Amino acid sequence: MQARISDIVTRELAPTATAAEPGGLAAAVYADGELTFFDYGFADGATKRPVTPDTLFSLASLRKLFEATLVALGTERGELRLDDPVSKYLPELHGDYVSRVTIGELVTHTSGLLLPTDHPPWPNETFSRDQLIAMLNAWTPQAGEAPGKQRIYTHAGYVLLQLVLERRYGIPISALIESRILRPLGMNSTFIPERGEDNRSVAQPAIMQRMVQGYSYQGMPIGPPGNQQSYYDFPGTGQMFSSTHDLGAFIRACLDGAVIDPELRTALEMTEREQFRVDETFGQAMAWEHVRLDNVTVIDKPGGLNNASAYVGLVPSHRLGIVLLANRGEYPHEIARYRILPALARL
Repeated sequence: MQARISDIVTRELAPTATAAEPGGLAAAVYADGELTFFDYGFADGATKRPVTPDTLFSLASLRKLFEATLVALGTERGELRLDDPVSKYLPELHGDYVSRVTIGELVTHTSGLLLPTDHPPWPNETFSRDQLIAMLNAWTPQAGEAPGKQRIYTHAGYVLLQLVLERRYGIPISALIESRILRPLGMNSTFIPERGEDNRSVAQPAIMQRMVQGYSYQGMPIGPPGNQQSYYDFPGTGQMFSSTHDLGAFIRACLDGAVIDPELRTALEMTEREQFRVDETFGQAMAWEHVRLDNVTVIDKPGGLNNASAYVGLVPSHRLGIVLLANRGEYPHEIARYRILPALARL
């Protein structure tokens, strides 16, 4: 079985990570109760440092999975409710629309909020916490949106969710994720570093040596290793970094309940459940997305920046999972959703 799994994954991934492609690719596949790692190319093309399962990549929007898990864990422990309005924790949010938005709507992308920082043309400037609050208070529906009535992907909504969680617990988001999720799962190489000058991560030299150099789709280096990008200029809004070794532990926990804390196991299961049906093919869970294909339902989360691509996909009915991390923009991660996971499910 493992040989057949490796054949399928290698056949699909190897052509996407040739010597002609910029950067490299790290993958982890969980199938038949085992994790298998696949590594291609370079973490840094200039130094020819190879990608390994311990190489640290930007997770881009995969970070949302961990914030969603914090919400689910908080509801399981009775510390917050999905129908709590965000203004309960951030009374400075008094705008007519945003004051009616709930935590549950933020975590499922059904709030209706869509700020200028969420879509092209991308802004050239950054925004302080106060400026974000002001934008949220001033926001009005553009096309009849109403809280809970539609699915509109919003990065700003998750930045707001970060502020809600920090206010509720009185702890920075990085410490919340570490103490409540990463440490219990043994994910010791996953973190949100502080952002220093020139959008550089602040981390120990040994950690920085494991960081990738990011590249554009065309192969141009973008930013330094550990590049921290954000339109928001306040703590906790930068990039999260991890390895396929750590994310392999995460998908194992999601699929097999390999968690000591039963509340965390329940929280992970809660995040995967569909909350909003978009159409016959697509549904939205807590950060996760549901895609119903001919013979299988894939639950996944893609993410990307101009110098990073990331993907996690699950098929819980078959105890299958995959992680893809690339240090270049626009990596074709759809190959996992539409080809690799369905092929593995047929074995």
